[in-house]
Amino acid sequence: MRPTPVYYYSSTSGLVRTFAERLDRPVFNLAEREHRRSEVDGPWVLLTPSYKTGNDANDTVPEAVRRFLRSAHNRRLLVGVMGSGNRNFGRYYQKAAREIAQRSGRPVLFEFELAGTPWDVEECERILRDLDTELARRHSA
Repeated sequence: MRPTPVYYYSSTSGLVRTFAERLDRPVFNLAEREHRRSEVDGPWVLLTPSYKTGNDANDTVPEAVRRFLRSAHNRRLLVGVMGSGNRNFGRYYQKAAREIAQRSGRPVLFEFELAGTPWDVEECERILRDLDTELARRHSA
């Protein structure tokens, strides 16, 4: 069974990278040009942080994520979105993940705060394993 890869964006803080690298599957950092300019080879999941802290003039979706999603091929194969956020952002907590999910018609699979807890990693791994199983079932049908 193919583990669904996670494409993520992590700033220099490394919080999202720390979480992504604890997942038991291929992960690709969209902060790296080679990944940001690539095209996926099958179903994939996006993991994005939200940065907006209350300024309505600022966008919540990181530019690297926007660039990756400009590819119609990548958008078509996106199967779900996960978000990292900071509850101090109030109503903007998880805004990027929720906005991308709404625009793409894909579900928000998981949300966590900052770099996540060990429980968050375990729960996210479970959700992704279930997704892998469902995608394999659909492919064989």
